[in-house]
Amino acid sequence: MVKGGDWAPGCQLVDMAFAALHGIRPPALHYGFHQALQSVYPELRDAVKELRTERQSVWFTGHGLGGALAMLAGSRFYFEEPKLLPDGVYTFGQPRTCERLLASAHNTAFRQRCYRFVNNNDIVPHLPPEPFFTHVEALRYFDADGRLHEAMPLAAGLKDRAKGVGADLFAPETDAVKDHHLPNYLTAFEKSLAQST
Repeated sequence: MVKGGDWAPGCQLVDMAFAALHGIRPPALHYGFHQALQSVYPELRDAVKELRTERQSVWFTGHGLGGALAMLAGSRFYFEEPKLLPDGVYTFGQPRTCERLLASAHNTAFRQRCYRFVNNNDIVPHLPPEPFFTHVEALRYFDADGRLHEAMPLAAGLKDRAKGVGADLFAPETDAVKDHHLPNYLTAFEKSLAQST
């Protein structure tokens, strides 16, 4: 493994079968997320192999760091264990995990099977900073009123973020932190479902 230099703190180049198969350099992903996945991947792979005996559905999902691990595990299964490819990946408040090369490959592999949910002003999806790390596609954004959007144009997004911040100015924690809490994602889902019926 080769750690990134001063230009990209926390960046790690990962030797994945994907790189070898496609004749390209290994994609870079966040060192901490890579280490976290490395610590559980052998057991995860073995469990999926053992339990997926008759093509049962397998879905990876996670919140925050768990979302990063779900996305990376899905990618790793696709590139290294294609027979074990998960049926989908759903993440909630996922941080940026990788560079554009891996994100692009993931987007191709998981087209219409990966969704990245972000709740209004959740701070975690804005970390770590660009340009070293990026997100996979398929954003689903909950606005301040709990409506679900496939995209949020810049002007409308800024207005919505301001609305979210102003909704509870005297809360003990900032909107950016509060919006990351999993119960608030569940509330946003419930509001969205109620509005769609």
